[in-house]
Amino acid sequence: MPIKAALTQQSFNTRWISLRRPYQQAAPQEWRSWLTDSGSLTQRLVQLSKGDFRVEVVRQGWYRPTRSEAKALNMDHRQVALIREVQLIGKGQAWVFARSIIPAQTLTGSQRQLKMLGTRSLGSRLFSDPSMRRGPLEISKLRLTNKREVWARRSVFFLSDKPLLVSEVFLPQLLQVN
Repeated sequence: MPIKAALTQQSFNTRWISLRRPYQQAAPQEWRSWLTDSGSLTQRLVQLSKGDFRVEVVRQGWYRPTRSEAKALNMDHRQVALIREVQLIGKGQAWVFARSIIPAQTLTGSQRQLKMLGTRSLGSRLFSDPSMRRGPLEISKLRLTNKREVWARRSVFFLSDKPLLVSEVFLPQLLQVN
């Protein structure tokens, strides 16, 4: 089953655990470096794929975030935000499913460009912006509709002090890369 069909919005309405405090259900060793790396995931995937990397937009539009996402952004959960879901594809395989929540008030000034990323990665935009700050990483195990589980991380980024939330779901194919 394709990941975009197995992940639903409710998959993201789960308990996220901050990496700043001890967590009981430690991620398996093979996922820890991916979950705790605070650098650019896009850059790491481009290197791993030896340049055979692309972004596929699954969905982008104005939707309501989950309660968990709204809380992380200090938004009213009834407000809509620009939600962008993409697959990060390396060597022809989906390695990461990413979901970004961008509140309307963040899309002002130079951040208006975030509405028009197309197949460019959000990460390349974030990590090239000198005003970027990243909040603490949180991790979770997400349950897919087919009962499988995958590890994910999320963090709030700030561009010129304006927030957006990025969640990244690490897919099993990523561990099979040579």
